[in-house]
Amino acid sequence: MDSAYSDYVVITLHILGATLAGGLIGLERSFHGRPAGFRTHTLVCVASSVLMLVTYFQWKWLPNVPWETVRTDPTRMAQGIMTGVGFLGAGVIYKEGLSVRGLTTAGSIWMTAAIGILFGIGFYFPAIFATLLTLGVLSAFRWIESHMPAQAYAHFHIRFERDHAMPEEQLRALLAAHGFTVANMSYRVINEGRSFEYRMVIRTIDPRNPAKLAAALARLDSVHEFRISPTGD
Repeated sequence: MDSAYSDYVVITLHILGATLAGGLIGLERSFHGRPAGFRTHTLVCVASSVLMLVTYFQWKWLPNVPWETVRTDPTRMAQGIMTGVGFLGAGVIYKEGLSVRGLTTAGSIWMTAAIGILFGIGFYFPAIFATLLTLGVLSAFRWIESHMPAQAYAHFHIRFERDHAMPEEQLRALLAAHGFTVANMSYRVINEGRSFEYRMVIRTIDPRNPAKLAAALARLDSVHEFRISPTGD
C-alpha cells in the first residue's frame, strides 16, 4: 500500500473515532438539556484528535530536517489542549440562584478532550474504554444517585412581626417535625425594627420535605414571609 494512502487511512480512522466518541457523549448531554451538548462535545473531541495528529505526523511537516535531529515533546501539545479546554469548561459553569450548575458538563468536556487526544495518537483501546466508561458514569451513575440516600440542603429564611416572633425552640421543633435539622442559624432585625428574621441552612434526606414544610408554614398566620431555596451542584 502506498505510504501516503496508508497515512490518509490512519488519519481518517483517528478523526472518525474521535467524532463518534465525542458525539456519543454529547448526545447524552443534549438529551438532558445541558448547555454544551452534541455539537460542542463532538468538536472538542475532533479538535483534540486533529491537534495530536499534528504531533503524531510531525515528520510530515518537517520534511527537510534530518529526523534524528528533531527533538519535540508530544506531551506539550496535550498540555496545551487541556489548558484551552479548561476555559471552555469554565464557560458552562454558572450560578443559578443559590445553586451552581454545569459542573458535570464541564467535567464531560474535559474528559472528551482527553479521549480526543487518545484517538489522535491512535490509542484505540484506552480511547474506546474511556468513552464507554464516560457514558456509563453519565448515565448509570445518574440512576444510582437518584436511588441512593443523600442529604439535601436548603437556605431557609423566615420573617415574623418583631413582637410576635416564633421562639427558636418552637421553630426548631417545627423543622424537626418535617424531617429537617439545622446546620447553622443567624438572626436579623429589619424593616426599622418592625420585623424579626431567622436565616439558616437546613438539611434533610427526603427531597419531598421542602414542599411539606412550605405548606405547613403557609398555614401559619404569624409567618409574614418565608423562603426555602434548595442548593445543589
